[in-house]
Amino acid sequence: MKTRRRFDGFSVKFASMFVLANQPSIANQFIAELRDQSIQQDRMRFRTNLARLGEILAYEISKNLEYEEKKVKTPLGTAKVALPVSQPVLVAVLRAAVPFYQGFLQIFDQAESGFIGAFRKEDVGSDISVELGYHASPSIEGKTIIITDPMLATGKSVVQTIETLLTHGTPKTIHIAAAFAAPEGIEYLNSQLTIPHQFWLGALDEKLNHLSYILPGLGDAGDLAFGTKL
Repeated sequence: MKTRRRFDGFSVKFASMFVLANQPSIANQFIAELRDQSIQQDRMRFRTNLARLGEILAYEISKNLEYEEKKVKTPLGTAKVALPVSQPVLVAVLRAAVPFYQGFLQIFDQAESGFIGAFRKEDVGSDISVELGYHASPSIEGKTIIITDPMLATGKSVVQTIETLLTHGTPKTIHIAAAFAAPEGIEYLNSQLTIPHQFWLGALDEKLNHLSYILPGLGDAGDLAFGTKL
């Protein structure tokens, strides 16, 4: 019997979703190159394209932050500009997220960062479980959190990441950013989370296969970026 995981202090709130591939832009070239098995062999290009998607999604998320008008003194006068009230906290789900996260850090270059080490365990029958290892995070009390994980498959690692983060405070809201996602992962997160959250995706793919890999997806993002792990 499944039990719904709840986070104290939050009421249920349905998540909104932004999908970059749903509109024509140069980002679709980066997405296509990430998928292309012949281009994937160039690890530097693969990492660069993940970072590019991170930059674009960071820009889109930035439109949803709070801003206040400030005055900036120029050599010739004073200009009014809307600047962010505060910086978000970026959280990278290691190891695959490193280049994707770097794209976000290029945009939010004053942001604090947290890091979660997560890996899949596939030796427990047909089920896929996720274990977390290393984690480090600043206080997230009252802050906006951006979780960066290039592949949102089952959604289990994101749920466990959020549980771990909540030991460091209660955030204002959470943005979940992925280069590629499966509908099953989105559905799972929406069924498990009662914390305000939004999805920011490069592409929303068809489904998961029997091994819980995203189809058509691109394979293992961590292996493609850094080499096959033992």
